[in-house]
Amino acid sequence: MRQNFKESDASENVNMTPVIDVSLVLVVILLLATPLAFESSISVRRSPQAASQAPDPRTLERIELDVLSETRVQVNRQTVERAALAATLSPLLQASAHGVVTVSCRDGVSHGAFVDVLDQTKMSGASEIAVLGR
Repeated sequence: MRQNFKESDASENVNMTPVIDVSLVLVVILLLATPLAFESSISVRRSPQAASQAPDPRTLERIELDVLSETRVQVNRQTVERAALAATLSPLLQASAHGVVTVSCRDGVSHGAFVDVLDQTKMSGASEIAVLGR
């Protein structure tokens, strides 16, 4: 009688390894799927409303500066003298909604001339200055 009890006791033990494996796989799937459940949606407006509320495209333009040489700067594809940069740039920045200016520099221009253009841009009222590299 004692032997039958031991044999039946051994066969009633449950192997927990597959249960743990399945549980861990489910946890990993839930961890990966959770961010997808909270993904933000894209709001779409009807075209007549969107057209009437669209901002003026001229005010969203950024101002582009290109330092051509020690004495010349190109402002939105218009070449001006570096000494007249502040006078040319101030009205453009006042008309701009964001005041974003991108500045690039040609090869051979001294560091001092480039820094002077950056200083004049900031003093003219630019809120953000982005330096473009080559």
